[in-house]
Amino acid sequence: MKLLSLFLSSFLIASLRSLLRSSTRFAVLAVSLCSAQVSSFAAEQRPNILWLTSEDHGPHMGCYGDTYATTPNVDALAAKGMLFKHAWSCAPVCAAARTTIIAGMYSPSTGGEHMRSMVAMPKGKKMYPQFLREAGYYCTNNSKEDYNLQKPEGVWDASAGNAHWKNRKEGQPFFAIFNETCSHESQIRKRPHVAIHDPAKARVPAYHPDTPEVRQDWAQYYDQVTLADASAGRRLKELADAGLAEDTIVFYYADHGSGMPRNKRWPCNSGLQVPMVVYFPPKWKHLAPKEYGAGVKSDRLVSFVDLAPTLLSIIGVQPPEWMQGHAFAGQFQTEPQPYVYGFRGRMDERYDCVRSVTDGRFVYLRNYMPHLSQGQHVNYQFETPTTRVWRALYDTGKTTPEQSIFWKVPKDPEELYDLKSDPDEVHNLAAQPEHAATLAKMRAAQENLALKIRDAGMISEGEMHHRSEGTTPYDMAHDDKLYPMARILKAAGQASSMKADAMADLKAGFVDKDSAIRYWSAMGILMRGGDGLSAAHDEILQAAKDSSSDVQVVANWALAKYGSESERSAALPALVNLANWSQHDVFTSISALNAIGDLGDKAGPVAAQIKALPAKGESPDGRFNSYVPRLLGDLTGEKIAADSEEAPAANKKARKKGKK
Repeated sequence: MKLLSLFLSSFLIASLRSLLRSSTRFAVLAVSLCSAQVSSFAAEQRPNILWLTSEDHGPHMGCYGDTYATTPNVDALAAKGMLFKHAWSCAPVCAAARTTIIAGMYSPSTGGEHMRSMVAMPKGKKMYPQFLREAGYYCTNNSKEDYNLQKPEGVWDASAGNAHWKNRKEGQPFFAIFNETCSHESQIRKRPHVAIHDPAKARVPAYHPDTPEVRQDWAQYYDQVTLADASAGRRLKELADAGLAEDTIVFYYADHGSGMPRNKRWPCNSGLQVPMVVYFPPKWKHLAPKEYGAGVKSDRLVSFVDLAPTLLSIIGVQPPEWMQGHAFAGQFQTEPQPYVYGFRGRMDERYDCVRSVTDGRFVYLRNYMPHLSQGQHVNYQFETPTTRVWRALYDTGKTTPEQSIFWKVPKDPEELYDLKSDPDEVHNLAAQPEHAATLAKMRAAQENLALKIRDAGMISEGEMHHRSEGTTPYDMAHDDKLYPMARILKAAGQASSMKADAMADLKAGFVDKDSAIRYWSAMGILMRGGDGLSAAHDEILQAAKDSSSDVQVVANWALAKYGSESERSAALPALVNLANWSQHDVFTSISALNAIGDLGDKAGPVAAQIKALPAKGESPDGRFNSYVPRLLGDLTGEKIAADSEEAPAANKKARKKGKK
């Protein structure tokens, strides 16, 4: 039949071309029919692709050597296929990770790094399913999206709880995702629970205290991974029962590390490493990674930014140059890369800025906000018993040095871990002379990537939205007049270095025309505490009245925390004003409330004013609307309802207040 189809196709094309020579009025019809026929035939030669994804779990599976795990289905898939030993998610939370995947670009380059945010899709770019649909694929997603990018029309044929490859046209190749939620963080703490694994046999990592609550959470996490594995088994059986197993390339992966604290939300190896298992049937083995073979454990470094270009490469479409990953399979696969990268921005209501790199053995983290702990009070994270017990032990001085890292302030500006000798990443090698060369190499890799992708996360979230008015964060960051990337990255590096010799440049930055430079100068003083304020006292006093609300927040934060009584008395009302969502944009409000929260008892004189602050206001998107109420609730001890379903249209007036 295929030979007959090919013969008829060739005959039709030749006939139309003959008509075209004799009459131009058939030109449009000829081109249309020829293209459609060729595409249809090509589509028949393309594999089906099935992605089985799960939430919030690392490589805690039998195929990765974990003897405590019970994961027979994925283990069997790995035995006949291949796994990647060093697969990174890029982001340690779902929305930012999925944003990287769908765009084929690092989320800091698109402005989508912050948890549950929303920014415009870069101009002229597509989400990867659009390429697949154009190539004739039936594309389904079942069902989580959670992108921080505005989704264009026509991304999926179906994206819902009933989306399924079975609904495609006869003979049409499919790309299908089935996402399993049973391993999500929320399921670790769900009670009652039917146990599968014995808590007494669970491995407790060095950064966690060994308590019954911690063991229970770890054991229940493994139980949920077992259920995710069973779900994958059902999907694979469904494929086999339909006679499609040998026509379908299968990927299994999770969206980031486990839902346990210091895994989820933190961009070290434990937060970013995921299982990634692939199977290429014999008929499609020529499309597999070069090192592919049954039971192979690949040393190739791969990450989520590589998934979109890999998909396109598998179906024979050359990935566009603007995609920032590297195909690791298919016609256009590249050579293995020396590094993979991670990031951390705002985690729900708490701001941070961290970038990370690994070469497979060493992990490097650059903390651009070392004055904030790893374990900031994210309400959702504190619902897990481990988090609460761990914090209580730290507060009473009952944690080991390794268990205290998560909570201590300040963080080290740079962290370097050797996964070979320290898989739990608790012994920072950054200050050790014998590792200076490795540290310099990894630091350079991080900075070079930031410059290459034009990392838009080097300015505050509110400033990013302000500078992007009329365009997108990606396109804004690629305009050096709007976003002088090299200067901003240098200023951020000097501010967060904590080095005394950076003070002269920090003080000079307070008079820079660019508010981003002034912001990082103020941040550098805040990070240095009382000594910083003494060294740049006059500059901080002026910065408290800066035209930029971001600079105002940081300067008043420093004065309220480290200044005199009179300076604190002036700074506290200023912070309360900046936290007023009715007077400032949502980002300024979030920043000011975080500053007030860091002051502890020093914020006591404005407690009544804080209680009177509004919990509702205008924002660019409804995804931002729950953060101010959460912060107010944390400050006042009262549960404040969030208007999370409302999504007011972007209000230029609200976004411009205090943004210059």
